[in-house]
Amino acid sequence: MTDTCLPPIFIDEVLADPTCVRRLVEGNAPYAPVQRYFAGDAEYRAASGAADDERPMFIAPVFRGDWAYDTPSIDGVDELFDHPKFVAAGQRIFGSKLVRPFSLYCNLTWQLPFDQGAGHTDIPEFRGISRTDHPTWILSMMGASGLFEEQRVNIVTVVAWFYPGSDGGFTYWPKGPDAPPKVHEGATFNTAIAGDNDRMYHRVRPTGDPGRGLISGMTLDTRLARLDDEEWGIDQDGEIRARFPFEDLRISISWKARVFRDDADEARYRDHSDDIAIDEVFDRFYADLTRQGVAFERPGNPLTDQDLIDLLTKRYVHAPTIYDEH
Repeated sequence: MTDTCLPPIFIDEVLADPTCVRRLVEGNAPYAPVQRYFAGDAEYRAASGAADDERPMFIAPVFRGDWAYDTPSIDGVDELFDHPKFVAAGQRIFGSKLVRPFSLYCNLTWQLPFDQGAGHTDIPEFRGISRTDHPTWILSMMGASGLFEEQRVNIVTVVAWFYPGSDGGFTYWPKGPDAPPKVHEGATFNTAIAGDNDRMYHRVRPTGDPGRGLISGMTLDTRLARLDDEEWGIDQDGEIRARFPFEDLRISISWKARVFRDDADEARYRDHSDDIAIDEVFDRFYADLTRQGVAFERPGNPLTDQDLIDLLTKRYVHAPTIYDEH
């Protein structure tokens, strides 16, 4: 279980010209739901902190655009990908100058009038096990269990906000899930928080008009689409389910960088000389379950076995226990 994390750092002004974010968002539409990263209900529960929620995966009006992974994948993101304020924050948090940006994506939320989940940590990475070649659920489980800290790759995450509306802020637990959270209030346009989000629990606050209700019946095929210069919409198989102005979109940018302790630590990551294999990952889980006296069967394909995913989720994934802010 993730108990502690390094304290976050605040960035007051992210961009001298924040209008570039709107140009990037407009130029790379449409956007698919963030739930597309999960292969099923069990994987969603594993990553979202919803260990005790047996309901099917809910498709909410939260959409994502991937802008860079290792290298930029769209034009115009170099300023954000190599942002000196982001790099400096990562250096301060982890006490190392070896900060290597690798991921940049945008989240776009429309009309979600309740907190997004109970609180979760981001998808971590380990030497030999990353999201490029393994399901995200196993990475979440490795991070939540605490069994693989020696293989963990430290990652700094910067979340920057470009939303002029009400609320839509950020609740986070800097002293662990069993201590009171703090809130980065909404309407903090062009500000950011840099943190150890693979260990620090956090969630997004409500967005939009609480009395307006929530659009229902969305699927993984739903798209957030740009309809014209000012209007956007929720497109469900060619039917526009909702229309709204660009300003109603809660836009956040997430930037991630790997941070290495020293040259030897980075070399070990690059040359794969000390990677952990997926078979060893499951052997370690099985040994820990046996130590705890938990009955289980070893499936033929543990990476896709829904019963095993649910078992590990209930054993290792925890949500915050205190929600009173201070």
